[in-house]
Amino acid sequence: MAGLPIQGAVALVTGGNRGLGRAFTRALLDRGARTVYAGARDPGTVTQPGVVPVRLDITDPARVAAAAAELGDITLLINNAGISRTRGLVTEPDARAARAEMETNFFGTLEMSRAFAPVLAGNGGGALVNVLSVLSWMVLPQAASYSVSKAAAWSLTNGIRQELREQKTLVVGVHAAFIDTDMAARVTQPKISPAEVAAQALDAVEQGREEVLADAFTRAVKAGLSAPL
Repeated sequence: MAGLPIQGAVALVTGGNRGLGRAFTRALLDRGARTVYAGARDPGTVTQPGVVPVRLDITDPARVAAAAAELGDITLLINNAGISRTRGLVTEPDARAARAEMETNFFGTLEMSRAFAPVLAGNGGGALVNVLSVLSWMVLPQAASYSVSKAAAWSLTNGIRQELREQKTLVVGVHAAFIDTDMAARVTQPKISPAEVAAQALDAVEQGREEVLADAFTRAVKAGLSAPL
């Protein structure tokens, strides 16, 4: 699949107000993107200079559809928005955390992809980036429900890639271990910077690569998938 030059691109980053999303918006501007939209539930929290705030809740299909109708010039969609409730599965008193994570990390990403696929097609194909995780392939007991949602999002990414290949949309899955953001604030293990993850992801978009393994731990886990359970 051909790559998409960031210079002159029109990009939408979900969850673009902080953390990795904010790093994406900065990197896009630095590489010469023509327009960078940052989606957030509260547009007032988007403070990056040069970025256009967009009111967007990816768990609200009506709001997602409205955004797709409003932003007809998008050539690059970065599905970054996600949540982690740091919960187990059968040991929890109920499944509310797992449902919330699936609603955002899987169904929200699906709704965004469905809504913007025709927009990307109308603008020549473009590219779609899904921010996934090393936990797409492994489970930490204290974050098992998050792992399930990211595993589902990985399969979703693979399915979207096949469906959108004919319209020449590049679909990139970005996997990383711990990123130095608020979500991993309590983690003591080594972390990769949001700027480095964003840079690797945008490199992949420009080079036409469909997968990013952002750090050594993620690469080791992916390589070990065929090992005994």
